[in-house]
Amino acid sequence: MAALTASITAALALLAPSTHGSMIRARQAPATPHLPGTNFTFLGCFTDQGARSLGGATYTNTTGMTVESCVSFCSSQDFNFAGLEYAQECWCGDEIANGGTNATESDCNFACTGDASEICGAGNRLSVYWNGVLPPPPPITVPSVGDWVSLGCFNDSVDARVLAVGVNVDGPFTVESCTTACFNNNFPFAGMEYAGQCFCDTQIENGGTVMPATDCSMACNGNSSELCGGPNRLNVYNFTGTLPGPPNEGGGGGGGGNPGPIDVAPVNKTGLPAPWTYGACYVDNAFGRIMMTQLPDNQNVTVQSCIASCDAQNFTLAGLEFSVQCFCGNTLIDGAVTADEDTCNMACGGASAQACGGPNRLSVYTSTGNVTALPVPTPQNASLPGQWEYKGCLEEPNGARVFPYQLIYTNNNTIEACLNQCAAFGYPAAGAEFGDECWCGDITDVQNNSPGFSDEAECNIACSGDPIHLCGGESRLQLYQWSGVMNDWKTPAITGRYEFFVPGVVVPLMVTLGINGKVTFVEKWGTSEFTNSTGAYELDLSLVDDFEKTWRTMHVKSDVFCSAGIVLPDKGARQLVVGGWSLDSTFGVRLYTPDGSPGVNGTNDWEENFDELKLQRGRWYPSSLVMSNGSVLVVGGEVGSNGSPEPTLEILPTPEGGPTYLFMDWLNRTDPNNLYPFLHMLPSGNIFVGYYNEARILNPVTFDTIKTLPNMPGSVTSFLAGRTYPLEGTAVLFPQYPPYTDPVTVLVCGGSNFGIALDNCVHIQPEAENPQWVLERMPSKRVMTCMSALPDGTFLIVNGAQQGVAGFGLASDPNLSALLYDPSQPVGSRISILNTTIVARLYHSEATLLPDGRVLISGSDPETPGLPEETRVEVYIPPYLADGRQQPSFTVDQQDWDYGGQYTIHVDLKEGTTETMRVSLIAATSSTHGNAMGMRTIFPEFSCNGNTCTVTAPPNAFVSPPGWHQLWVLDGPTPSHSNWVRIGGDPAELGNWPNLPDFTRPGVGPL
Repeated sequence: MAALTASITAALALLAPSTHGSMIRARQAPATPHLPGTNFTFLGCFTDQGARSLGGATYTNTTGMTVESCVSFCSSQDFNFAGLEYAQECWCGDEIANGGTNATESDCNFACTGDASEICGAGNRLSVYWNGVLPPPPPITVPSVGDWVSLGCFNDSVDARVLAVGVNVDGPFTVESCTTACFNNNFPFAGMEYAGQCFCDTQIENGGTVMPATDCSMACNGNSSELCGGPNRLNVYNFTGTLPGPPNEGGGGGGGGNPGPIDVAPVNKTGLPAPWTYGACYVDNAFGRIMMTQLPDNQNVTVQSCIASCDAQNFTLAGLEFSVQCFCGNTLIDGAVTADEDTCNMACGGASAQACGGPNRLSVYTSTGNVTALPVPTPQNASLPGQWEYKGCLEEPNGARVFPYQLIYTNNNTIEACLNQCAAFGYPAAGAEFGDECWCGDITDVQNNSPGFSDEAECNIACSGDPIHLCGGESRLQLYQWSGVMNDWKTPAITGRYEFFVPGVVVPLMVTLGINGKVTFVEKWGTSEFTNSTGAYELDLSLVDDFEKTWRTMHVKSDVFCSAGIVLPDKGARQLVVGGWSLDSTFGVRLYTPDGSPGVNGTNDWEENFDELKLQRGRWYPSSLVMSNGSVLVVGGEVGSNGSPEPTLEILPTPEGGPTYLFMDWLNRTDPNNLYPFLHMLPSGNIFVGYYNEARILNPVTFDTIKTLPNMPGSVTSFLAGRTYPLEGTAVLFPQYPPYTDPVTVLVCGGSNFGIALDNCVHIQPEAENPQWVLERMPSKRVMTCMSALPDGTFLIVNGAQQGVAGFGLASDPNLSALLYDPSQPVGSRISILNTTIVARLYHSEATLLPDGRVLISGSDPETPGLPEETRVEVYIPPYLADGRQQPSFTVDQQDWDYGGQYTIHVDLKEGTTETMRVSLIAATSSTHGNAMGMRTIFPEFSCNGNTCTVTAPPNAFVSPPGWHQLWVLDGPTPSHSNWVRIGGDPAELGNWPNLPDFTRPGVGPL
């Protein structure tokens, strides 16, 4: 094949890299491979169309191709050039051949499948690397051979031959062998075409004219230093001496006699491996390549060797073209049609008596007896899933992308699959490009980013998984849009608002509302940014107008950085914090009994003594749960800050009999992406646990897995996205209603695809017959989500970032918008867009429901440049408190409730009647890293006689584990202030634990 020195010379002037790329279709500077013993450098972006520009060894890697691996492969086989194409293909050679020319560098913009930061060519474009060894001299037009003189490069056509008599050539095909064959047959004109065809005549026929010399660009099959024509081009020579006789019209071959037609068997029907048979001669490239898989050019190819190569790769069709090219496939595509058999007339490189296709002609063989030829691909505008509609061929912006989310389906992209994937994740606009790419986004992306529609003909690449339909073109999208409303996000007239509440003193890591009506803040002690911090403070909500009085200083004895917390069901509603940052603190067990009252300071403080009471295993980032039997489950974590996994669980109070912690393989396998796992008691008495992107149901006694649930959907581009720290989202339970027979629903919102925040919520009914996750898209991306249950059964979603993961300095782009999630609405219509704040709250921020129905918004410790440590405390006033309605009030006769018991409340409704009244219970929680441990909402049954109402407590500890709850009355949409009640008592007798000198026990029994 012809080496193009001019292309290489031009490329040498362009060795300095420039930057191009975006997301998976890269725009980075070309990589310089660092491989010992080689000195390959980037040469440029080269064309690769028709015959291969690099025709040596090759391989494909659909998942792991890199510049380094390709260069290493070519170097190991002593090739001087390495080229990467279509993100996954590696090609080698010693010259850039067959018209390969330097292209615009930005044309090479596919990211390598094994390293998205590197460029691996593009469609019909090679990213070429060179070791500096000059290629052999390019082939030349031989000026003369004896008395034969070159006349130049002439046009030619199979229908009107310029030189009409084809002859066979003995031995290797060269200029010398072709002119010899014509001399032996007494013809004064000789011409070489397609590197291996020889024609003779007594004159130049059919208006043959001289064409540009560069049109004859194919090296002779038998001598790569000589040019032997090209596609429909002849290198013509004239004999200037005296021929020995008249043109030989008798029988013979290349050595004499009647030359006749070229003696190439158009069909090889013998010697084929069973069950292969000949199909037909087909036209190639009328509308595109009709076979998808091309093997490296092979100067020694035969029909049998091509069939063997295709058969070894489980293809059912084999095709040969241009005498040296072998193609494989299972169908013919792009409107393949049969051609005249005598146009497949080029001799095989390795067998001169066999036909290996011709110029734009394929000799096709089949192993099934059938050849399926598919039509020219067209846009798919019918039989579309859902409410999708085809819009047209859309132009990409120069150097950028219309849509933000890209999927590459190397061998299986279809319009249906692309549209279904985009719709599944809530994206109402989708596009297919380059045949194997699927893009998802919003209709506003089209309006904001695209220059507009282009000619339909510019979307001309078939789908990699559906060759009869088009999937865009080069920088052109086959655009589809959802015709209906996919995401019915509400924008209510009354959105509520953020308000500044009180100046803070620290950034809390744990926030808990106590039964004394005050809020405890626990922070990093020992590693705090505040040198005088004592690690714990209590906020008196009634004194926020007096900063000196509103905060009470408390004390911890070890660092609670990234610990777990819950409220115990004992008489004192003690707050329990377990685990910590490092060393002894990771074993920490800390207890505080809330005391005092609004306006009156308490005197109790945090109690802790490592020598008396500690966990069995040290834990950083664990979770905790009050189980149905009243004891405390502690799960997971790591052995200190960024340490090895602690894939175990344990019970408090610690059972007797030595170590009782249990190893969990699923925790060990998913570390470090499973921290702060989601824990919830289910109405069956079993335990739901969500970790990383997985979930399962555990037996509450043995902690064996009862059921492994489907993985949580994550990002539209990756199923590997996660939901627990550091890919931090938040999980809550949907409200429960009498008679408590419906399966409970777990809702998870937010998360991260390892740096790209998720913009969706997912929910599941774990104990349903065939549980499946249902996805609902949010209006914006959010990682480090905070969610607070509200008295009306809705959930407030606040805080977090739109980029990054949880941790110090690992996130940016704060999400300043509040959302409301309403489970009572249909799927897809549950989210309302509320108000925004000016305060960025990322890592270590919380949302805590207050007794008056507002939500306390606190914290942020991002350590990200430009985002300060945030001590200011806000409140969010939900819409139900912003509509001018007066809050109801009520009293409760008894605080200590038994399961199934009936208890009297006295209500004072300001707006409506008991006919429109509701009653709700929200379990006490401790919140850290947005994970409100213990969160649960119940709407109990009640009846009223006048303003006196009887509330029926939940029926058992499975529906509602024992614990303290805020009791609310709602007058229409408007909640009262809450009153505390305890439901289910203290069955584990935690009130008598721990029986140790440095701990105060509230005791057991009725309140």
